[in-house]
Amino acid sequence: MTAAIKSAEGGSLVVGVDVGGTFTDLFVLDESAGTARIVKVPSTRGEEARGFMNGVARVTDSAAAIATIVHGTTVGTNALLERKVAKTGILTTRGFRDVLEMRRRDRPQTWGLRGSFTPVVPRNLRREVDERVLADGTLHTPVDLDQVRVEARALLAEGCEAVCVFFINTYANPENERLAVAAVREIWPNAHVTSASEVLPEIREFERCSTATLNAALQPVVGSYLERLESDLRGQGFAGELLVVQSNGGVMSRATASELPVRTALSGPAAGVIACAEIARAAGFPNAITGDMGGTSFDVSLVANGEAALAAQTAIEFGMVIRSPMIQIETIGAGGGSIASVDASGMLQVGPESAGSVPGPACYGRGNMRPTVTDANVLLGRIAADRPLGGGLLAALDAEKSYQAIEAHVAKPLGLDVHAAAEAILTVANARMAGAIRLVSIERGHDPRRFAYMPFGGGGALHVCAMMREVGVATGIVPRYPGVTSALGCVIADMRHDAVQTLNRPLADLDVDAMRQRIAQLAETCQRRLDSAGVRFDEVREIVALDMLYAGQTHTLPVPLPPGSGATLTRETIRAAFEASYEATFGRVLDGIGIRVMNLRYARIGVRPKFDLAVLAPEGEGSIAPLGTQLVFHQGRWHEAQRFARLDLPVGARVEGPAILEQVDTTVWLEPGFQAEVDAFGNLLVSSHGR
Repeated sequence: MTAAIKSAEGGSLVVGVDVGGTFTDLFVLDESAGTARIVKVPSTRGEEARGFMNGVARVTDSAAAIATIVHGTTVGTNALLERKVAKTGILTTRGFRDVLEMRRRDRPQTWGLRGSFTPVVPRNLRREVDERVLADGTLHTPVDLDQVRVEARALLAEGCEAVCVFFINTYANPENERLAVAAVREIWPNAHVTSASEVLPEIREFERCSTATLNAALQPVVGSYLERLESDLRGQGFAGELLVVQSNGGVMSRATASELPVRTALSGPAAGVIACAEIARAAGFPNAITGDMGGTSFDVSLVANGEAALAAQTAIEFGMVIRSPMIQIETIGAGGGSIASVDASGMLQVGPESAGSVPGPACYGRGNMRPTVTDANVLLGRIAADRPLGGGLLAALDAEKSYQAIEAHVAKPLGLDVHAAAEAILTVANARMAGAIRLVSIERGHDPRRFAYMPFGGGGALHVCAMMREVGVATGIVPRYPGVTSALGCVIADMRHDAVQTLNRPLADLDVDAMRQRIAQLAETCQRRLDSAGVRFDEVREIVALDMLYAGQTHTLPVPLPPGSGATLTRETIRAAFEASYEATFGRVLDGIGIRVMNLRYARIGVRPKFDLAVLAPEGEGSIAPLGTQLVFHQGRWHEAQRFARLDLPVGARVEGPAILEQVDTTVWLEPGFQAEVDAFGNLLVSSHGR
């Protein structure tokens, strides 16, 4: 254990909080005592702060005992998906009000002739002013600040809560935009004014406009949520730091999250991947595929050499593009609440429609009469109806309602026995999830047989053996607390801030000295962001990379530069780094073609104190005695499976399938022919007898 992080009041608890649709999960690390525990409370949809505070109240009698709270929030993501964002206006260069709507001339369905798109900001709230900066940064037309003030007042009169100032080409010269933002702030009644050149000083106008606009639209939503949350915590005696997980897997201060809420999209899933990477690395598996199965979705990511893969941008839904470093996560609608149905052609479909947490699966007894993946698991005996997930936070499940739903909507239309129909639902769901795993592995040049598979989320461990069979993975790693892995990731994640600056120069003309100065400026800016969080770091690291391409190409290749290479950087070393990356990616280099440097990317990482994951291991000798037996339907027949209290199994304990391993946050289904062993960190290492 490292030394405890102490707050001003002497608290030593570090708490990770992940708010999900059904449960709010908390991982509590007591650094003084060297212990860890988990807490689950029901989420309060629409009032996420209340569920959050209910969880904190279960952690300790006095919030003063908490040194740091790290929050993985879905408030921003849900607001975008449900379009419950603030009314927002845009001030832009004359002639460019439709950039947000024109996008990349794409369509919701690539091969379809129909489709529609409604931008977050309607056309009447996208106002134009006279100004122009050329692509090389030349100031062609100074901004008319009188027009800026007139249009800003007009947006206020329309009821706008937030505004985004987006001028063309200001990644090359932001002066006009800076002046306009200053003029708007003179009259705007709140702090919700976003400058596109500050949020994303990078070439490509649609992506910059979309990212900055979504940031503006989220500021009142996320900012007010976090401010209210911090106020409630302070009222309970909390004197430590409230931090927020970013989509890149790093952590930022509450103030930065309020200013740049667009970086909180996919916050919770990102924290889960960070936790999986750390757990897998400690267990001796630097390469892992993660699968987060919740109530609505199945989120898949890949960890190679101990590092999660980052993407430069993502789309929350069609046309809502966010260009900001994010952990690469592929999502499909295959969660526990995914609804099974037979379509008009007689094909069994599972998802993407979901019953969610309300009304939830049919077995919840809350009015849903259609079958879900959870109903299939209940009916087949893999989830005991009298011992549901959540440690009793849900009432006993109604297996009869699962039976009726599957019989009416799947068994009868397909002419199957009800239990065969339930197994068919799981077969289809497993096939879809395996397809997502292949998407992040095989289709990106990775052999899944060289990776371990780590399921997490409330439902992931029920399908670990099926995923291993389907994809050919040799080892499954079920973490100690799968259902709260994202909350654990909040505690593990480091502070991080990313920055980008477009250079857009041929390598032959690149001013390397000027680029070194730019790197130093980005380092200073990012360090200020890190320092604003008020937490201690073990060390500070930096990542420097260039987006490069051959002349005439459209897509760039990320080219990492060696750490600390700034002082020795030359055009020749940059060329060598690009050619090495290009050859590693495409198998060859292109001689005689010019090279272009598009963007400089910089990340500064404040490494937070880490704790020894062995603290998660079971204490004492434990018990390997089964709790009893349970009938489970598998591959067309019933099996008598032994039941175990998973958290009571000692290090080194081995369980043979068929077996059910139960714990407060998940259930592990160990198929016949598979075995699991508890490692030194409390993980279950799952393997097949045939391997």
